[in-house]
Formats: sequence, C-alpha cells, structure tokens
Amino acid sequence: MSLAAETRDAVRARPFLYDALRAGVVNYTAAARTLDVDGETDAVATALRRFAEELPADPAHDSEARVSMRSGVGPAEGDEDPLLVVGDTRYADGSGSATAIVATGALSPAALGDVLGRLRAADVHVEAAGVGHETLVVVVERRDGPDAVRVVEGAVGR
Repeated sequence: MSLAAETRDAVRARPFLYDALRAGVVNYTAAARTLDVDGETDAVATALRRFAEELPADPAHDSEARVSMRSGVGPAEGDEDPLLVVGDTRYADGSGSATAIVATGALSPAALGDVLGRLRAADVHVEAAGVGHETLVVVVERRDGPDAVRVVEGAVGR
C-alpha cells in the first residue's frame, strides 16, 4: 500500500480529522505525527495536504426540518406507537422520564452524524438516536432536553 493510500485510510479511521481536513483547519505536520502511518512525518503531512485538496468543500448534508421536543419518553413494553425503534427497544411517549427531540422535514442520514457530533460537543448524553424517511429522533435525559433542542435546531432547524 502506498504512503498516500495508507494516510487516506488512517484519516478515514478518524472522522474528526476527515472533517477538519474538509474544513481546512488542520496543521498537517501535527496531524501527521498523530497518525500510525509508516513514513516520514513530512511525507505524511504532504499526503494529508494532497488528500485535503481533493476533498469536497460542500456541507456534509443539506437538511431543513422542523424541530420539536417530547417529554416523558422511554422504553415501551406495551402497544404504544413508538417514536423510535432501535433493535428490540421501542421508545414511546409516556413510557419514561427522558426527552425526545424530533425533527421532521428534508433530512439525510448525514444529518444524524452532524447532530450527534454537536450533541457530543455540547456534553449532552444521547440515550438513543435514529433517522428514517424525513424524521430524525434523538432521546436524551430530561434535563438535557432544552440544550438538545437548541443543538438540533442549529444543525437541521429552520
């Protein structure tokens, strides 16, 4: 495998670095030092710079949605109509003490990645999340609901 290919693989294993390269905010030499790539730091930095030049500058997603908050959400065991299903766990209104942030509209799966990254940066713990046809749902602790609404609105809200 060439040094360039190895560097690209190392970047793809670190999505934050990929995003930083796309945004043009990377110190290439410092980033090269952190990668487990067999090669001289300057050569890896050059491979990073070239890779960054090839990456699209367009946004990761182009979403526009209405955002709302639902309180009293949790895992459901009955026949409640679920807001979100993750594996065998169904989250529904009136089943718990969590809060669901629901966005509806023009959404892509990439929007979920953006939302989760922003929630992580805002130190909001996510209990469950998913995106499907024109709906994105994030379940958080009740006390984090207002902050989570602002974060989701910032990512996909209109």
